Amino acid sequence: MKRNALAALCLLVSLPAGAQDDDRLTRSRDAAMQLGQELSATLLTAIGTDGPVAAIQLCNVEASPIAARISAQAGASVGRTALRFRNPDNAPDADARAVLMTFERDLAAGATPPREHFETRPDGSARFMSAIVTQALCLTCHGSEIAPEVAASIAEHYPADQATGFAAGDLRGAFLIEWPAPGSPAR
Repeated sequence: MKRNALAALCLLVSLPAGAQDDDRLTRSRDAAMQLGQELSATLLTAIGTDGPVAAIQLCNVEASPIAARISAQAGASVGRTALRFRNPDNAPDADARAVLMTFERDLAAGATPPREHFETRPDGSARFMSAIVTQALCLTCHGSEIAPEVAASIAEHYPADQATGFAAGDLRGAFLIEWPAPGSPAR
């Protein structure tokens, strides 16, 4: 599962002209890959050692610091977003929502995951999004049939959770990398 999910992060789908020449595209892919790898390793270790309830607790505590550390290393804001998010801090803005809806529509139409989006804005800032596709193991905490103790832990740590009811192959969300305009500090 881990190898397939991580390999899926790097496929180039369609990008605007000039995107290949912007080194932030490669750096975005690297940051998204690093975030995916570190979150996956953290969660897989917790699940393997103490079960999914421990993984939920660990994700609640560790995901933001991992993203913050990678953001500081990259010089960009590195995180995740989703149409159906678990953490309200990961709610998409209008532009991210539109990209996520395109990813979701493309996957429903049979597109081979993953999908990517990279745009440079008029002020020189840039945004990268890479689709996160639900894998079988993800269904333990994000599927339709969740064990009662797992559901209770989700409710305790994420009272406004919207991130259940997924099936393998569904769009789970996206890695989101925000690059500041030149001369601006990272967000």
